[in-house]
Amino acid sequence: MRPPRLRGSSSAPLPWRSLCTTAGARGRAPTSTPAAPAQPTEPLSAYFSNHKATRAPAVAEGLTSTLRSLFAKSPSHPRAFPLLKSAAFDTGLPPDALVDAVLCAAAGPDSGSPVAAAFVSLLSRLLASLSRAGHTTAATVAYAHMVARGIVPDVKSRTDLLIATARCSSAVDALTLFAEMRARGDHVDAWMFDALMRACVKEGMHEDAVRLFDEMPGAEVEPDQRVYALVIAALCKLRDADRALLLLGEMKVAGFETWDFTYRSVVDVLVKAGKMEEALRVKDEMLASGKKMDVILATILMHGYCLRQEVGTALELFEETVVNGILPTNVTYGMLINACHQEGMTHKAYVLCRQMRGQGLLPSSIELNLVIKGLLHDKRWEDAVSLCEEMVDSRLPDLLTYNSLIHWLCQRHKLREALNLFGKMKETGVKPSIVTYHSLLMGYCQKGCMDEAVKLYAEMPVEGFVPNAVTYTTLMKGYIKRNNFGKAYALLDAMKQNGVSCNEFTYNVLINGICMSDRICEVDEMLKNFITEGFVPTTMTYNSIINGFVKSGMMGSASAMYQQMCEKGIPTNILTYTSFIDGYCRTRCCDLALKMLNNLRCNLQPDIAPYHALINGFCHEGNMSHAMQFLVILLKDGLTPTAAVYNSFITGYKNLKMMKEASKFYESMIKEGIAADTMTYTTLIDGFSKDGNVSFALELYSEMLAKGNIPDAITFTALTHGLIRSGDIDGAKKLLDEMRRLDVQPNVYIYNMLINGYLRDSKLQEAFRLHAEMLERGIIPDDITDDILVGQKSLEGDSCADVQGPI
Repeated sequence: MRPPRLRGSSSAPLPWRSLCTTAGARGRAPTSTPAAPAQPTEPLSAYFSNHKATRAPAVAEGLTSTLRSLFAKSPSHPRAFPLLKSAAFDTGLPPDALVDAVLCAAAGPDSGSPVAAAFVSLLSRLLASLSRAGHTTAATVAYAHMVARGIVPDVKSRTDLLIATARCSSAVDALTLFAEMRARGDHVDAWMFDALMRACVKEGMHEDAVRLFDEMPGAEVEPDQRVYALVIAALCKLRDADRALLLLGEMKVAGFETWDFTYRSVVDVLVKAGKMEEALRVKDEMLASGKKMDVILATILMHGYCLRQEVGTALELFEETVVNGILPTNVTYGMLINACHQEGMTHKAYVLCRQMRGQGLLPSSIELNLVIKGLLHDKRWEDAVSLCEEMVDSRLPDLLTYNSLIHWLCQRHKLREALNLFGKMKETGVKPSIVTYHSLLMGYCQKGCMDEAVKLYAEMPVEGFVPNAVTYTTLMKGYIKRNNFGKAYALLDAMKQNGVSCNEFTYNVLINGICMSDRICEVDEMLKNFITEGFVPTTMTYNSIINGFVKSGMMGSASAMYQQMCEKGIPTNILTYTSFIDGYCRTRCCDLALKMLNNLRCNLQPDIAPYHALINGFCHEGNMSHAMQFLVILLKDGLTPTAAVYNSFITGYKNLKMMKEASKFYESMIKEGIAADTMTYTTLIDGFSKDGNVSFALELYSEMLAKGNIPDAITFTALTHGLIRSGDIDGAKKLLDEMRRLDVQPNVYIYNMLINGYLRDSKLQEAFRLHAEMLERGIIPDDITDDILVGQKSLEGDSCADVQGPI
C-alpha cells in the first residue's frame, strides 16, 4: 500500500534550504536538523515548481542532500517518496538525475556497497509512478539508468513499465523490452505475461500472444485465469478451434472459472470452423456451469446454423430466444435477414425487418436493400416502395435503394410510380446518379414517350451528368421501337460530335433494331458502313442478323449470313443454332430443325433454348405429342423446364381449345416451383374467356395481381374480349379505369372492341365518346375503327377480336 503523505500537523517539515546547506561533502554523514522556523514552510512541490530546468544541477544536488538526510533517519523514511515524486513531476529534473540522486544519497557516489532493498523499493515506486502517469519516455530512461547502475526494479514496477510502453508506444516495443529483461535473467511473473499478451491481442498480434503463452513453462511461470482467457481469445482470432478447445479443457482442469466471454469465443470459432456439434457441446457445458444464455451466444449459434444452411433451425432458436425474454440486437436481425435472403426466404426477411422495427431497432442500409431486393424478386413492389418510404425519416434509403426500385419499376412499365419515387428521392437529399437517369430514360422509351425522354436527356448536363454511350444507346432503342430510324441515326451522329465513342453494344442495338423491323433488307449496307467506321462484327452481331432473317422467313439469307460468319472465323454459339431451329420450325421444316439440333449436340452442350425452340414449333403446329417427346428428352439431359417452355404447352393446348390440358400444365409448373409470368396468365385468361368461362378468367386475373405479375395491354385485350362476348360491355369498359390505375396504355384493339360493342347495343353516343378518348390518348385508329364508325354498325362476329385478334 502506498504510504500516506506526511502532513505538517503530524511532524515538523524538513527545511529544504537547511538540509541543502548542512549536507557535507560526498560520503560525509549529514549534520543534525535545525529547529523548524516559526513561519509556515512552503510545500516541497511548490519549491520545485518555482525553480526552472536551467537550475537542474543545483536542484539535483539539493535533492540528493535532502534524501541523504532522510535516509540517515530511516532507509524507508515516509517522506522520501513524496519528495522524489515531487522532484520528478514538478521540476523537470531528468530521470537519470533522479536515479543518481537516490543512489548517491543511499550509499555515496563512490561507495561500492550494495543498495539496500528499501532504496530499490523507492526506485521501483518512482518507475511505477512515471509509468502510470503516462510519462513513458521518462520511465524508460529511468529504467535504463537503473539497470546501468546495477539496480533491478521489482516485478510490479517493471510490469507497469511494460503496460505503459505497450499503451503509449507499441506492443512490439514492449515485447523487445520484455526480451531484454529475460535475457538479463530478471524475474518475471504471470502479471507480466498477462500485460504483454493483452497488449498483443489488442493490437491484433495474436501469434505473439500465443508464443508468450508457450514460453511460460520455460520461464517457470504458471498461467493464471487471465492468461488462459487471453490465449484462448488469441487462438479464436487465429481460427485455431482445436487448440482453443483443448486449452478450455485445460483451464477447467487447473480449477479456474471460465468467463462468459471465453465460452462465447470458443463457441464462435467452432461455429466458423463448421464444428457445430462441438459448439453445441461447449454451449451445454456453459449452461451446466450455471451461466445463462445471452443474446450474443444465441446469435453465434444462429449464425452457425445459417452457415450449415439450416436457416429454419436458426429461426426456431430465434423464436425460442424471444420467448425466453432475450431481446435480439441489430446484429441478430441483420445476420438472419442476410441468411434468409441468401436462401430465398424473402418473405421471412421482410417479416424480420418489420419485427425489428416493432422492437425500436433499425436495419442497416445494406439489410434494407436486401429486403427490398427480395420483395422486388417476389414482385411485391408496393411493399418494397412502402418500406422505403417508411425508412426515409431514418435516412436509411440510399442511392442503391432508390436505383434498384426505380430500375425495377421502369423495367415493368411502372413509369408513373418510378417518377414519384424519383421526386421523393430528390426531396430527401439523395442525389441521383447517371444510373438513375438511365433507368428513367429506359422507362420513357419503353412507353414510347420519346418527348419526355429527350427532356430528361437535356436535364442531365444541367445536373452534372455527361451523357455516355449507354445514354445514347437507350434513346436509340426508344426511337427504334417506334420505327424512327432517322432520329436513331441522328443520335449516332450526335455521339460522334460530342466525343462519345460508339461501342460494340451501340452498333449491335442499331443492327438488331433494323433486323427486327420491316427493313431487314437494309442490314447489309448498314453493316458495311459500320465496318468502315471501325466496327468489328461479333457473334452477337451475326446472331442478330440471322435471327432477323429467320423472323422474316428469309432462311436463305440467314444461311448465307451463317456462311459469311464461318468464313470470317467468327465462332457460332447456342443462340446461332437456336435461331435456325426456330426458323425451320416456323417454315414447317421440322426435319431440318432436328438435324440442326443433332449438329448442335455434337459440337456444344445445348441449354434449354434450342429444346424450347423445337417444343414451341411443335406446339405452334398443334403437334403436342412431338412436343411432349422433346420435353422428355430435355428432362433426360438434366435440364429444368422454364416458364417459357410451359407457356408454349399452355399456348398450344389453348389454340386447340383444350383448356383442361392447359390447366394441367399450369398446375404442374406451380407444383415444380416455377413462377407463372404475365404471359402464362394472359394465355390462360384468353383461353378461358374464349371458352366462355369469363368468371374463371377474372379469378386468374386477381391471382395474377396477388402474385405481383403486372398485366399488359394484351392481358386487358383478352379480358375485354371475354367480357364483351359474355355481354358485359360495362364491365369491359371498367377495365379502362383499371388500366389507367396500373398505368397500362390501351391499344387500338381494345377500343375497337368497346366501340363495336356499344354500336351493337345501339349506344352511338358512347361509341363516339370512346373514339374521341382514344384520339386524346394518342392511339391512332386503324381501318377496322373506320369501318365500324363509318358504317355505324357492329361488324359480323362476336367482336373485333374475331375479325383481327392480337392474341
